[in-house]
Amino acid sequence: MLRLRSLCCLSQRLLQVRTVSSDQVLHQLTICSSEEQVLDVVGKNRAKLSVKHVSYAIGLLWKLQTEKPEFMRSSELIRSHSQFLTLCILAENKIEQMDDDILVDTLYNSLRLHVEPCDSLIQHLVMEAYSRLENLSMPTLSKFAVCLNDQQLHHSPVMGKICNILSERLDYIREARVLSSLMICTSSLTSSRLRDKLIEKAAILLDTMDPTRFHDARRVVQFLRNVKHGYRPLLEKSNKIFLNNVKEMNVENINMILGLYQSLQFNNFDFRLASKQRLLELMDSCTEPVSFSRLLTALGPMASQETRERLENAALILIDEAGPHQALATVETLVEMECRNPLLINKVASVLHKHLDVYKPTDVARITQALLLLHCQNPELFTKLKRTLLSYLKASFLPYEVTILTRVLSMFPSQRLDTEVISRVRAVMPQCALSDLNTFSGAIAKWVRHDPSYQHATSSVYVNLLQLLNKAGMERLQKADNLDMLLDELKHSLGEWFEEILLQETMATLERLIDGVNCNNTSDLALFLTRTNQLCLPLLDKIANVTVEHIDKVHYTATYATILPFAVLNYDPLQCAEFFDVCIQHFRPHLGSFDPHLLVLLAYALAVADIFPEDLIREIFNVDFLAKLDAQLDILPDALNMRIRLRLMELNRAVCLECPEFQIPWFHDKYCQHLLKKGNGSIRPPQQHIHKMLGEILGGINKSKAGVITPYFYPIDFEFILDKKQEAIPYVDQSNMIPTELGKLLWGKEAELKDSVELPPGSQRVAVEFLDSKSFCKNSNHIKGETVMRKRHLEILGYRVVQIPHFEWNSMELSTSHAWKEYLRKKIFVESVS
Repeated sequence: MLRLRSLCCLSQRLLQVRTVSSDQVLHQLTICSSEEQVLDVVGKNRAKLSVKHVSYAIGLLWKLQTEKPEFMRSSELIRSHSQFLTLCILAENKIEQMDDDILVDTLYNSLRLHVEPCDSLIQHLVMEAYSRLENLSMPTLSKFAVCLNDQQLHHSPVMGKICNILSERLDYIREARVLSSLMICTSSLTSSRLRDKLIEKAAILLDTMDPTRFHDARRVVQFLRNVKHGYRPLLEKSNKIFLNNVKEMNVENINMILGLYQSLQFNNFDFRLASKQRLLELMDSCTEPVSFSRLLTALGPMASQETRERLENAALILIDEAGPHQALATVETLVEMECRNPLLINKVASVLHKHLDVYKPTDVARITQALLLLHCQNPELFTKLKRTLLSYLKASFLPYEVTILTRVLSMFPSQRLDTEVISRVRAVMPQCALSDLNTFSGAIAKWVRHDPSYQHATSSVYVNLLQLLNKAGMERLQKADNLDMLLDELKHSLGEWFEEILLQETMATLERLIDGVNCNNTSDLALFLTRTNQLCLPLLDKIANVTVEHIDKVHYTATYATILPFAVLNYDPLQCAEFFDVCIQHFRPHLGSFDPHLLVLLAYALAVADIFPEDLIREIFNVDFLAKLDAQLDILPDALNMRIRLRLMELNRAVCLECPEFQIPWFHDKYCQHLLKKGNGSIRPPQQHIHKMLGEILGGINKSKAGVITPYFYPIDFEFILDKKQEAIPYVDQSNMIPTELGKLLWGKEAELKDSVELPPGSQRVAVEFLDSKSFCKNSNHIKGETVMRKRHLEILGYRVVQIPHFEWNSMELSTSHAWKEYLRKKIFVESVS
């Protein structure tokens, strides 16, 4: 038996040696180390080349290309080689002999070598693959779909058929690589039902895949971007894979992932911090324009000042060699970095000028906007840009393109508006989404300001444009029948025109579509109500009801957006206690998973609503969390950075005042003093008027103080002290109030806090606050949450708070000095007694 087994093994080895030695062509191909050697073998053996040889040679040419840096690849030299043409002809002649895998591999590798889609070889390969479509294995079908995608055939009937096959055979896919490629390729044809099935399947496969294959997770995220569906659980699952592999990523990988996250508005602090560290490690290796532009795009916006200077110096050296795409990416990144380096800006502008003819219309618009925001000094280039934009606009019929071009053109100061521009805008308006119409309103407003003839014309072209704009907006809202689509349009629809013309109709439309509110869109609807300051009780109650009923389907990070309008607009829903309780219980197990800045915002929103979960407060006010928050603030944009710092201070103040039992220290003295120095301390006309009236009813101007700073740095408009007989006590020392310019006061150091002198028995401090329109909801006189919290805190500090709403002070009833004085007397003396 052992002798028989040895004889069989010897026979197999002899057979293998004979097979390799007999296929000398394949042996010659396998030992090739350069493209020239491969093509040389093809030329010497053209008569002997089989299907296997042809396929192997084309695949080897692409493999050799992938081993080189992108900027050193030479596919153009390969295609121009005479033997490559021979190889293509042989491949085309042998198509029918190819099996399915070889057929699709040959197509894939040929396209990677940039053989034109109109080439006879590519067309015949596609046709043959299409004829075999039903019989292709799922991995081969996936690769074929990628080939179609490379040829911009996203909406072709072939891709439609692949989409159907994917839907039918989804359960049989076992590899994340196969599924993720098919997801991207069919994303433009995917229904919402198939989208959800694909997401569910992707989540399963990501759990079972090789954890080092982060490209599969990246394709899944790319699919979510393509279908505009930021499904958080899948994003977080993919993000964990990225975090585990960030040390193996190159600049291109990181740049792509950060770009996808930005499109999906998914900002994960841990990945951004890890990617920043990895990019810093890779800085010295990015010495050519392609890799450097990717490095700049990814690292520049979150880099320290020192690193930004290094990047700008490197850009000055490399920008002259940059291609069109690198130059465009660079100029937009310089805007994000708030670059003020005129030499670099002018160099980038020169490169853009050189490549201007190759850009698409929307790219020219992006370039123009970026250069204007950078205050580039190049009149010749701007003249050409404006001329180019106008020519593109006059020829365009695409609503989104006309909108972008119009918006950027309106950034130029122009005395007269081209009639062809007006006609083009008029033509596309009825087809535009609300966000596009909102953009047109901003452009028209700028044209009106720039055109002096508008003020003298009784019948203006601008009036007609605005009338058409109003009509288009109203019709768009009246025809709306899908809440999700409407909310998507409303994300970028804010501004003076929208609020004056469309806001009421928008609220009516949202109420009409109230049955469409579900657990997937409550956060979007809540954010819209918050941004517009609209108190709509039916919508708010609906949000609360849906949240309570379906809290298990709401992502824990979405609880912040859901809670926000109730806190900001100071509204308790019908199920108030249950609503807040289910939200808190839902996010409580995930406190450690929140991005630091989002957890601060969530805690502040709850504080405004007078809710202070102890575990949430203690999570934030500990050294480790604050260190993590500091690290995140370093990579956030300046505006968001300032907002988070302010919210942390306000949360710290609220906890110290309302929850002293938590024993959280107050650590924002220096920050508040810095804010005070930056403020101008100006007193507006209504406050000046009130101050004068107070002096008359209290018995002298020295009996009240303006612009007082309380403990914990609350600024209040006016303060005075009433004794037990309800008579004002004069302030003896006014020396710490130093008058400067008209309407401004500077306070000495002692006045940052209220007087340390004890009050006489029975006396009381009174704070008078003038409440302007920002203290109330837009559509009612309902007071907002932050104003209520402020009053609550001042009362804790020992003040009786007198609030003077702007609509009462400026009403027709109070039009005389006597009426104003009586109003103040009633507020101060009568209401205090009651």
